Amino acid sequence: MTMSVAQANSQATRINAASGDARIKSLIGLIDVLTALVAEENAELAKGLPASRLKQVDEKNRLAEIFERTVAECAAGTTTLNVRDRILREQLLDRILKLRAAMDENLVRLRAAIEASNRRIEAVMQAIREQIAAVSPYGASGRVAARAVSSGTSRSA
Repeated sequence: MTMSVAQANSQATRINAASGDARIKSLIGLIDVLTALVAEENAELAKGLPASRLKQVDEKNRLAEIFERTVAECAAGTTTLNVRDRILREQLLDRILKLRAAMDENLVRLRAAIEASNRRIEAVMQAIREQIAAVSPYGASGRVAARAVSSGTSRSA
């Protein structure tokens, strides 16, 4: 049985659509995992954990890089994500919006964690400066500082 050109084109369109749908489903899966990781990181940041102690950072960065590469390929036209299925397209858009909201929250929480870390570092540095000043025999000019000496009078009867 031979296929007409129209039938071959129709079959190719179905195969491309199925392959496009698989790519979209794969992208939705990636976005779901990335969103879950970011939400987990946000929960830990909300508890006050320092950003440097978060276990999600490496995996989040790896998945974000894959996502960014896919978006860049779409923008450059090297990859197309033709979503013919309306439901699939709505799912993709919904996931992208959820990821954006999670990433916006993540940015705010990371900034707050960095500011808190900076405040802790400054407090430690200030304590060190005060401790050094308290025991140092030198003043701000680098010269030996005159020490305040307690002079009391002692009276013996």
